[in-house]
Amino acid sequence: MNLTQVAARCMFVAALLLSVGNSQAGNDLRIASTTSTEATGLFGYLLPVFEGQCLCKVSVIAVGTGKALKLGENGDVDVVFVHSRVDEEQFISQGFGVDRRDVMYNDFVVVGPKKDPARLREAKSAAQAMQRLPDSGQTFVSRGDDSGTHKKELLLWKAANVQPEGAWYLSAGQGMSEVLLMASERGAYTLSDRGTYTALIKKIDLDILFSGDKALHNPYGVIAVNPARFPDVNHSLARQFIDWITSKEGQQLIASFKVNGQQLFFPSAKN
Repeated sequence: MNLTQVAARCMFVAALLLSVGNSQAGNDLRIASTTSTEATGLFGYLLPVFEGQCLCKVSVIAVGTGKALKLGENGDVDVVFVHSRVDEEQFISQGFGVDRRDVMYNDFVVVGPKKDPARLREAKSAAQAMQRLPDSGQTFVSRGDDSGTHKKELLLWKAANVQPEGAWYLSAGQGMSEVLLMASERGAYTLSDRGTYTALIKKIDLDILFSGDKALHNPYGVIAVNPARFPDVNHSLARQFIDWITSKEGQQLIASFKVNGQQLFFPSAKN
């Protein structure tokens, strides 16, 4: 679908929604999304464009991926925008979501104090970097919130054959921004998505100490909540959003979004 078709479809749907007033359809879209899309400012950059074209209002609930998918499982939102492919596929296979599409990607990075007492800079792989943390006795702050980042962290510990527990391991139960600030204050290590780290770089005293391993790839997907299971969801507007975010315009906007001069997300939709 090209840009002209997307815009025309949006205008048609918006007119239809407005004509039914306060009916079930409405012109509000509810998105449950990862904290990184909010913390980086990406949604603040993208959504006004979509709202202007579709004459709608988008409400975002920014939580970890696990909680975002749970909101979708309860039919409390119209769209989920998350980054844990295994969980996304399970969400669809269990009948909660439809029409999943790739949107964008970046990567995870292991960050910590500049002096790097655990010597993560010398690691040859993500697994080796994680193995160095408990051996060094240095504190690692975990999201501990069932987010996509937390899920990735657990996979990395498993690959490293490390049981994350003990005095060196701190489970915060917080979002990425809060965990980065906590790690900075404590001189500790943590796993972060590169986008949130870059957005907060002027507020924290942490360096990227390990990156680049293919195990740290971080893809994002968008899924419509299944209208057959939840008739009250705004599926028409959900489809408009998915079509738009994966269109050439949406993908170009994602590519053009920068913080501190750095591109944070890379488009991956299959047009």
